[in-house]
Order: sequence, then C-alpha cells, then structure tokens
Amino acid sequence: MTSVMWEQRQDTEPARQEKTPRWWQAPPRPSWEEEPSKAGLAGKGIALSFACLAVLFPLWIVIVTSLSSRQTIDEAGGLVIVPKGITFIAYEELLSGGQVTRAAVISILVTLVGTLFSMAVSVLCAYGLSRTGSFGHSWILMTLLATMFFSAGLIPTYLLVQSLGLMDTYLALILPSAVSIFNILVLRGFFMGISPELIDSARIDGAGDFRILWQIVMPLSRAVLAVITLFYAVGYWSAWFNASIYLNEQEMMPLQNVMIQLVQKQEAPVGLSQAIRTGQLSGLAIQMAVMVLALLPVAVLSPFVQKHFRKGMLTGAIKG
Repeated sequence: MTSVMWEQRQDTEPARQEKTPRWWQAPPRPSWEEEPSKAGLAGKGIALSFACLAVLFPLWIVIVTSLSSRQTIDEAGGLVIVPKGITFIAYEELLSGGQVTRAAVISILVTLVGTLFSMAVSVLCAYGLSRTGSFGHSWILMTLLATMFFSAGLIPTYLLVQSLGLMDTYLALILPSAVSIFNILVLRGFFMGISPELIDSARIDGAGDFRILWQIVMPLSRAVLAVITLFYAVGYWSAWFNASIYLNEQEMMPLQNVMIQLVQKQEAPVGLSQAIRTGQLSGLAIQMAVMVLALLPVAVLSPFVQKHFRKGMLTGAIKG
C-alpha cells in the first residue's frame, strides 16, 4: 500500500511542479553561455547597488531638506542628510494659493491639453503613414524624416510665433513642440505590425478608416500609446524654454520657470519672501520643496507605464 502511494506521489509531482509559478527564476540561458560565477554575481550586485545609491541618494537629500526646519538646515550648514524632525511648512506655504500654486495649475493644464493634442495629431499621422498605399505616402514620410535632421532654428521659430500672434498665450507653450517625428515613427512601426487581414476584414464589413483606427488599431496598440503619452506628458511638464522666450507675464509662468527663479534666487513670490525674511522658512527648504513638486508627477506615473516600455518601444522601433 505504501509503495503504491509513493509511486502515485512520484507520478503527480512533476505535474505539480509544472503548475508552480517560477517568476522569481531567471530565464534559461542559451547553451553557449556559461553559468555565472559567484564572483560575477557578487560584482553585478555591487555595481547595481552603487548605481541605485547614486540615483537615490541625491533624491533623498532633496526630500529630507524640504522636510527640515530652518534650525536643522542651519545646523547642517546647507543640505540635510540625516533628518532631525519633519515639518511640512515649506509645502504648506507653497500650496497656500500663491504663485507656486498658480504655476502648478498652469503646468497641469498645459500638460493635459498639450498631451491630448499631440497624441491626436501623432496617432492620425502615424496611422496614415502606416497605410503604404495612401495618397502622398512616400513624399510626406520623407518630408517628416528631413525635419529630424534639419530645422529652421530658434530665430525663425520665434518670428513665426510672433507673426501668428501667439506671444503671451498658452498656445505658445503647446504648438511649437506639439509633434515629435520620432514618436510618429514609433507609432507607425507599431501600426504596421497589426495584421492587414484584420483591417481588410473590417473594411469589407463596411468600417471606415476612423472606425478601424478607433475600434481596432488603438485597442491593439495600448502599450505603445501608453509609452508615447508618457513621453509627451513628461516633455510638456518639464518644458521651461518656450515659456522663458514666449511669455512676458510673471503670472503666466508654469511651475518649471518658477522653480528656476527660486533655485537661482532671482525672484521669490511675495508671500514666500516675507516668510523667508522673518525667519519662518529657509530659502533652501523652499527650493527643495519646489523640486519635489516638479518631480512628483513623473515619479508617480512612470511605474505604471514601465511594463509597456519593452513591448511598445522596441516593437515599434524594430518594425519601423
């Protein structure tokens, strides 16, 4: 009886092992690769640890300094490494409805509107270029490729924005950098990888181009759409140059330009200047807090899109 049960257990053990998830194990190595030595694994671990430390240590200093009191910053002689108490007074002052709050709202609105506009133009252009038999396909594609290597320059662009009456308007923060040819080519490469038979069958059923794009192509391209959306959003959120040359009103400046003014100590908002002069706040804590606010949206959104990078970017780039 015991031997029979043991044989049954041995028969079911491989099946049980196959069902066990092994996501924690590395993928199998090719036959021509040798197994890594213990010294090699230790060296990789040490190198990765130093790389992570080089990235996280400056971020740690910025966050800790923004949460430190004026007394702690004065005792540390500047940037704080070891926290001695936490205070949110810098963030309370920044988000109390002054210029920084207005600049953050402006940056959010410009990022949302600009990303939607850029994605709409890029998706439509990429889908049209992915249909090789479309009108003017080769000529339009070569024209777009030429703009990646040759540009008019800053002065003609400035004169064009001025002649269109876009100075001191938020459209000047969106239209000059609304489209990236590289992003269009990545989208085009991904769209070309979709089965032509699927699109032809939808066309036979009476679907038009816009319906095919909306109901077939875009649902199958969620990975690359997520990555390109992140690229555009980060670009708009981090942009400061357009505002510095196209905007003259201080009240219209986005968050990045206000951060530059605070870091360079050119001009601080009135409320913050009063708090700094009276000793309630440290100017360094304000600078670090603005940096944290500027980095927060990117740090929050990036992990959610990270899983799409390999499928979206590599597939689109290779097939393009």
